[in-house]
Amino acid sequence: MFVDESREGELYFQRTANLSRGGMYLEHTIPHPVGTVVQLAFKLPGDSETLRARAEIVNAATDLGSLGMGLKFIDPPPAMIDKIEAFISKMTK
Repeated sequence: MFVDESREGELYFQRTANLSRGGMYLEHTIPHPVGTVVQLAFKLPGDSETLRARAEIVNAATDLGSLGMGLKFIDPPPAMIDKIEAFISKMTK
């Protein structure tokens, strides 16, 4: 799933390797420093609605073979969490 990630006027196009009700992991990217707050916009596969959330970088992989960063949603809207949980439930059946 692709994710638009922005901060301070910069826009990055990322790919997520893991999605949960609490956040996501963006893979194959040079991470921002832990504690950085970013804006996210993404569509769940099969859904036309763009979900938007603020997130904080909570961990970062810095080895050349495993660049990426973990993000925790900040005050996500309940409707977004419901959509994510429904999507995960559907994908794990």
